[in-house]
Amino acid sequence: MIEIEVKARASHISLREKLASMGAKPEGIQKHLDTYYNSPVRDFSETDEALRIRSVDGRSVLTYKGKKLDSVSKTRPEFETEVEGDSARSILVALGFFESGIVRKRREIFSCQGMTIALDSVEGLGEFIEVEKQAESNIEEHREEIFRFLETLGIRKEDSIRTSYLEMVLEKKE
Repeated sequence: MIEIEVKARASHISLREKLASMGAKPEGIQKHLDTYYNSPVRDFSETDEALRIRSVDGRSVLTYKGKKLDSVSKTRPEFETEVEGDSARSILVALGFFESGIVRKRREIFSCQGMTIALDSVEGLGEFIEVEKQAESNIEEHREEIFRFLETLGIRKEDSIRTSYLEMVLEKKE
């Protein structure tokens, strides 16, 4: 499965109103603790990959994200599986993986027009919107659909950000 995702900085106050007027369905609010790991064999920051354990409400998910597939979005292969957080961490560390950073965020989730919309408040970084779809084919078509959707919210294609939250957090620390 390919995750087609576009992210941009955006004020949540105006977005909530616009989403409500479009009939977006609120799906809930989550607090994410994302712990990223790097490989003992290759540097994921150089290969454009990501490995993380996301903890939300006592549930943990291990996610691998492959290299981005285009130059205008965050579209990439993604694989996830639910894990027991402490055991998964122990396994990764025993295999030589090491923690590369932590991202904390509050995520308000909506669904609209077959897309998942996340209004993210990221600790130390500010407010963002992420719009995503999962697909196996017609990737470019779905990506352009996301960009058209964002345009209706007042967010232009040029406003999109390909930099991950982890990269932003690490850049801020330097």
